[in-house]
Amino acid sequence: MKKLLIALVALLPMLGNAAGGGAPMLHAPIDLTDNASLQNGAKLFMNYCFGCHDTRYQRYNRVARDIGISDELMIENLIFTGVKIGNLMTNAVEDEQGAKWFGQTPPDLTMITRVKGIDYVYTYLKSFYADPERPFGVNNSVFKDVGMPHVLQSLQGLPTAEFETDADGVKVLKHDEHGMAIITTDGSGEMSDDEFDIAVRDITNFLTYASEPSKLERQNTGKWVLGFLAIFFILAYFLKKEYWRDVH
Repeated sequence: MKKLLIALVALLPMLGNAAGGGAPMLHAPIDLTDNASLQNGAKLFMNYCFGCHDTRYQRYNRVARDIGISDELMIENLIFTGVKIGNLMTNAVEDEQGAKWFGQTPPDLTMITRVKGIDYVYTYLKSFYADPERPFGVNNSVFKDVGMPHVLQSLQGLPTAEFETDADGVKVLKHDEHGMAIITTDGSGEMSDDEFDIAVRDITNFLTYASEPSKLERQNTGKWVLGFLAIFFILAYFLKKEYWRDVH
């Protein structure tokens, strides 16, 4: 037992890193029952993220069915590699190519919200800022020295962070009263701030669905199972009373 407790304590820092290291996060207002949000999230993911990050544990036809679109629409608008509708959702980038371009292979994102947390993914996508010292010209306030470009910059515009000097004279990001880095955009994007927030919400919503496609079905089935168990408990209780009535 003592060894088990020691092992669990040793895992706590790893779990903290997986969930964003305990840093303040924005709340992601996702809704897995909102098919319009899931459809927009799938469209944005496939157009802006899928070039490097795949979701190789999903199939196109299952996604189409779950988010409420036809196979024809999926083939016409969301399959860019010419594969069949029943194929897994893998992109055309080889792992070796990705590692050469970005320093490491871009991760598969099927389970990203289960590994890092829903709020982390939502906050991460909203936390890029201009940094001319980085290879792609941007950095990220929740993932320092991130090795990827700001793929949503054309939608958001150029985001700029505010800085201040700490007690040691080091230039650091300036944060608001909630602990979030203060980042503003220059307004050159295709979307307003509110529209960009919705776009990020929808991408996060889609990735949350991707991590557990059967979640809503599981929860609905669970209600029926709990209802059956409740009825069975009542029947079993009265049956027990009937069996034991003559014992006393």
